[in-house]
This record gives sequence, C-alpha cells and structure tokens, in this order.
Amino acid sequence: MDSSTIAGPQSHPTEPKKSTSSVHDHADEKPPFGSRFLTPDKDVWSKNAWDHVPPPDDQHEVISSSLARQRSKPVPEDEKHKYNEKPARHWDNFYKMNNENFFRDRKWLHTEFPELVAATKPDAGPKFIAELGCGAGNSVFPLLTANENPLLKLHACDFSSHAVKLVQHNPLYTNPPMGSISASVWDLTSDSLPEGIAPGSVDIVVLVFVLSALHPREWAKAVANVYKMLKPGGYAVMRDYGRHDMTQLRFKEGRLLDDNFYIRGDKTRVYFFELATPSQRDSGSAETVLEVEEAETEEVADSSAPATASPEPLSADSDEKEALSITPPEGVLHPILLDPLTNVPPGCPAHPLFLVEQLGVDRRLLVNRKRQIKMYRVWMQGKFKKL
Repeated sequence: MDSSTIAGPQSHPTEPKKSTSSVHDHADEKPPFGSRFLTPDKDVWSKNAWDHVPPPDDQHEVISSSLARQRSKPVPEDEKHKYNEKPARHWDNFYKMNNENFFRDRKWLHTEFPELVAATKPDAGPKFIAELGCGAGNSVFPLLTANENPLLKLHACDFSSHAVKLVQHNPLYTNPPMGSISASVWDLTSDSLPEGIAPGSVDIVVLVFVLSALHPREWAKAVANVYKMLKPGGYAVMRDYGRHDMTQLRFKEGRLLDDNFYIRGDKTRVYFFELATPSQRDSGSAETVLEVEEAETEEVADSSAPATASPEPLSADSDEKEALSITPPEGVLHPILLDPLTNVPPGCPAHPLFLVEQLGVDRRLLVNRKRQIKMYRVWMQGKFKKL
C-alpha cells in the first residue's frame, strides 16, 4: 500500500535512499548516515519505521511481566527431547506449508555487507560465497541476480530437504544469468562439511537467522564448521534475533525450552541473543565470536527466516528499509558463552578464531499505522574475519 494512502493527504519531502549499513559498532557514538530519527517535531504515525527509538518508560515492566509469565510454565522437562532431537523435521513441515512466495528477497544484504557486493563485480575474480540455512534462497538469489562476476560461485545449504528443493526449483538456479550456484542438504552442526565445500575454500559465509535456531550446546560445533570452511581472512556475516525483541515477549506459557530459548507453534526453535558487555568481553567470553543475533522493515521475524529460524506474519505496512543500533542494556549471557572454551569441539583450533569487525544492535520501532500499533524490534548483526 502506498504510504501517502495510509498517512493521508499530508505530503512529506522525499528522503535520500539509504546507502549505508543499518548497524554500526555498539561502541560508536555516532549513528550511521541516513538513519530515520523520531524527533519531537515528527509524527510517529507518518512512517512505518523509526530508528534509535528507546524503549518506552514501561518497557522494563513489560519485559519482567512477560518473562515471569513464561518462566511460570516452561516446556516440561520430559517433553523437551521432542523438539531437540530432530529439528530438521519441523523445518521440513514449515517449508511445505510456506512456499517460496511467502518470503521476501533479502536485497538489504547488499547494503549491510559490502563484501557481498564486491564479490559480484566484473573484476572481482574467483569468489566463493556459502549461505548456511538458506531457506528458500532469499539471500543467494538477489546476489545471483546482481552478479556481474563470471567467476562467482554460490552454494546454498539447509538441513531442511524441502527448503533445498525450493532453491533447486527456482528458475535462477536452473539457469543462472552469470556465475554458478549449487545447493545441498546439510546440518551446520554435523561432523563434516557439505559436499562440494573443501576446508579453507569459502570467501564469505552468510548466516541469517541461523544460529538462533540451534540449541546453545550446538553453537560451538557450528562456529567450528564455519571456521573450517572459510579461507584465512574470509568473512562470516550474520544477522539474528536480539534479547527482548517483540517476538520474544509475545511467547505464551508452555513455550520456554531454556533461558531465552523457545519453541514456536510450528515446533521450530528460536534463541534471542544478548551482546556481550565490556566486562564479559574482557573476561574472554566473546572469544567464540559467533556467539551473538532480517530485517526487512516489516518482516516481523524475517520471513526469510533461515532454515533455522521460522518467520512470523507481516505485522506492519512496508516501506523502504531503515534501521538503527544503540548500546544495549547490561544483559545475561547463556552459561555456555560465559565459559566457551569448555565446549570447543575436538580438532577446533585455539581461540580466538575471528577478528570482530562489526558487532551491533539493530533496535527499531515499527509502526502499523492502520491499526495504530507500535512494535519494538531488536536484532543483532556482526561481521567476523577469520584469523
């Protein structure tokens, strides 16, 4: 729906198209250029999304009330195994119910991670990009569409066989305009790399709403596999759910599997990450750097949820992507992250594994102008370079 139709007859000056990342380092004082600020002279209902909006005064009460309600009736201990033993089965069911038309292409990745754009340039030379938890291919296909590099190789993996079938039946897969693309069924926590990916062969690994779908005890193995497939100096780029996001607070009783780890109605799992505080980073808890959290403006859980993170229905009318990042409040990390070196898989090199080049929080107010609803979203984003 056209924004002028929703907002009424009042006209608004055209804003420059955003061309910088929505997330900057949490230690930076200045936000990225192009952010949309909600100032006293602006009407909150005039846009679909606002950046750098602090939570309302009563948000702490909302958080406390929601978490207390969830903890009062968690998933019974004798039922947790049903959700943790074969998660791929639940994702297969999810993708059978939601075909590729349900998901939006993640064109915003080109803005968030310029390394991906650089790999598609005509003179980029041989480049290998792997998306883990590819879902219906909503990250790889925008890259393939924009690609001008005949030597670009894309590989899409998902542990849902039905998701991989959606990728393989896409016309761009069967007839790529330039470069090449392949796809395979693969579990990020398995003991071997995907077929066709040799150790140290990948330039960029894309992880969008993937780690949140894993059990915390699986994170170390996932990070080790990412490290293993990357070239020295290669990048892992990620985006995932942040602590106290609207979707976390909306969970009802009987959904809590573990602290900040939930089971959805479709039986897929989701974890909400917290950014390590300075004291926690200094103590070494951030050495497993992929320990932390799509953001299309109104994809209330990113309907391009990976093969490892189920999307939620769109809740607000869409506009162009805008975002923000601010320093998060002091939070509590999962015990596995407080002592990550005790969970290192056999054969994994000594930590640290990555240099943190970006680690930020994307905190936004989404607005459903028709229903007059405000939605406070929290995502996390990072970029890590293999040492």
